[in-house]
Amino acid sequence: MKKLLCILLAVAFLAPLFAGGKQEAAAGGPVTIKVWFHSGKGEEREVLNAQIKEFNTMQNEVKVEAVMLPEGSYNEQVSAAALAGDLPDLLDFDGPYVYNYAWSGHLIPLDKYISADLKSDLLPSIVAQGTYGGKIYALGTFDSGLAIWGNKAYLKKAGIRIPKGIQDPWDFNEFNTALKKLQALDEVKYAIDFKMNYGQGEWYTYGFSPIVQSFGGDLIDRSDYQSAEGVLNGPESVAAMKWFQSLFKEGYSNVKPAGDDDFYGKKIAALSYVGHWMWTPHSKALGNDLVLLPMPKFGKKVVTGMGSWCWGITSQAKHPDAAWKFLSYLMQPSQILFMTNANGAVPSRKSALARSKLYGKGGPLEIFADQLKAGLGMPRPITPAYPTITTAFAEAVQNIVTGADVKTELDKAVKKIDQDIKDNKGYPLPK
Repeated sequence: MKKLLCILLAVAFLAPLFAGGKQEAAAGGPVTIKVWFHSGKGEEREVLNAQIKEFNTMQNEVKVEAVMLPEGSYNEQVSAAALAGDLPDLLDFDGPYVYNYAWSGHLIPLDKYISADLKSDLLPSIVAQGTYGGKIYALGTFDSGLAIWGNKAYLKKAGIRIPKGIQDPWDFNEFNTALKKLQALDEVKYAIDFKMNYGQGEWYTYGFSPIVQSFGGDLIDRSDYQSAEGVLNGPESVAAMKWFQSLFKEGYSNVKPAGDDDFYGKKIAALSYVGHWMWTPHSKALGNDLVLLPMPKFGKKVVTGMGSWCWGITSQAKHPDAAWKFLSYLMQPSQILFMTNANGAVPSRKSALARSKLYGKGGPLEIFADQLKAGLGMPRPITPAYPTITTAFAEAVQNIVTGADVKTELDKAVKKIDQDIKDNKGYPLPK
């Protein structure tokens, strides 16, 4: 009922956008495409508006008519528009929604548009994120990543080895030893900040599923995406979450930090487990004491978070070829760098990465790029069941870090996930 109400409200909100019916380009004039994008970071909005303005003035064949929608209710508004048959030509959306949108028939495959040169230049994570059922439905101009930010002064004082790159990460024992030594410092209240101030939600899945996956577990059986039984509640996942829970029980991390700046402001945390987006506040506050460390090898392998907002051409697009012309413009290396220099994200093409002052050779954030280029990023489960998976896992994590029984909570999550898959007849691939 609540979801239906959201959709009805969204329909009411969107109705004015579609007043006047379908507009076709005048004979001999430019084709006008409708583009929707979310109201994310201010700098992202500014860059995209500038890109639209430049694109509209540089040629006379395609004109972009853009609409910015609130991020908080974005998915509900897309669902409402799809139901009403009023999706735009081009749409941006968060990476994990690719699979649900593709399965629901909201997107068309982009494979016929993507050249071999473009595909080979994309980060493996970008291709993985956009692929569903063997077809590419989405492309992003930027990606994301996880790593460990460290206070170099504390690391040196505690006598802890600083890894030089992704070939030299801490293993499980070395990571635990580092936490113990850092915790013993007088300046340190707790060894590592896991950004619990972000709250229960997508951060819990993005941030903490790589730990589960490093241990050898996962959120679902990826062989057929039909069940989480024996995987999310299997021995590897249980071991990972028991260890994660122990970090809070033993005081190595804080389940309720007072704010965002325990690592870079108050400096009461020696390490921060978070992504690239904290570069600016970290670097400004810590200066030469800031060091970026690769993701540790907690178990069988190193895994980093990945994925971000991306673009897709909708199945209701009136001008799909024109929509691709604008998307291909956004995917040019120079335009990718225009965006990523503003929002600090990881450029999605290798050719753009090589030119990036932040992520290129010797750049301060090179580790994030190296991890993604090496294929260490694991996409969130490639299934339309993902919204249920992430909600169930986040709830389990919240209960676990506050002291609940690990196996019991993971069993509950599995039950919710498997029921959703059953209710949707296994989410068969679209024909």
